[in-house]
Amino acid sequence: MQPLTSSAHEIAIHASQERLEKLLAERLTPGADRAAVDARIWNLFGETWAVMFTDLSGFSRNAAEFGIIHFLQVIYEAQRIFTPCVDKNDGILLKVEGDSMLIIFRTVANALQCALDMQRTAKEYNTGKPQEEHILQCIGLGYGPVLRIGDYDVFGREVNAASKLGEDTARAWEILVTASVQEAATAAEIPGLRFEPIADIPPGAKAAARVLYDL
Repeated sequence: MQPLTSSAHEIAIHASQERLEKLLAERLTPGADRAAVDARIWNLFGETWAVMFTDLSGFSRNAAEFGIIHFLQVIYEAQRIFTPCVDKNDGILLKVEGDSMLIIFRTVANALQCALDMQRTAKEYNTGKPQEEHILQCIGLGYGPVLRIGDYDVFGREVNAASKLGEDTARAWEILVTASVQEAATAAEIPGLRFEPIADIPPGAKAAARVLYDL
């Protein structure tokens, strides 16, 4: 099968979005069977993914202090050094917003390995550079059923939880995960991983934990 051209890819994205919008409009119709519409939406768009949100620690402060060009440089360098980690671990980069990335993985094992690779890549990159040029990554991971709309967005409880952990809760070098990620990692018997519970549990997650790892 031939790969999608750029225009065909755009058509596919718009087709998915249009289909979803029609179903949501149907759901709002007076007397609609919302449970039946919801089932159709999940049937069309429901998938199981590990979801990663990343953020750069201290980014806003450094941007204010060192200016917009510094802001752009750090974003560029972060994407440059982390993209090979995503590719190597079979991740799909769905969205980049400012200093944050949204990435999905088919397995928790790949998501966790990518997170570790990112942190170790950042440590190597920072060596010998001035503090203001250091890339300090914060990572949040969730896992479970999501609504995936083409290759541009995902929605769901674990998505929201991962976003909260990665963009709001995690500090530099931290990898924070939902209980679903920890449970999947334990069930898969992924070696060399330890988890430490954290008190700040995001909405939509049963619990959350910090990954304990060696840089």
